[in-house]
Amino acid sequence: MRFVFPPVRRSRNPLVRALSLVLGLAAVAMLLVFGVVVLGVLFVGGLVFLAVRQWKIARGPVEGSARPTPARDPNVLEGEFVVIHQRQPAHR
Repeated sequence: MRFVFPPVRRSRNPLVRALSLVLGLAAVAMLLVFGVVVLGVLFVGGLVFLAVRQWKIARGPVEGSARPTPARDPNVLEGEFVVIHQRQPAHR
């Protein structure tokens, strides 16, 4: 099945053609301005987020909230381990 659009009937009146061109350009300009505004809001929001994050990091930990950490041995490797129980011998 083929879908065929109806033929476009362009106006022969030069005033209507100019008006439709101006309306089309205005719509494109409006979309462009909207996109720039959204981009600006995202950029400023990102800068504010990064500034607040850096400010919190620079302040350091709040006194009284963190417990003192014991001295650690640099030769000890810390990690989490899971014991796997193997009920049947591996087949080779």
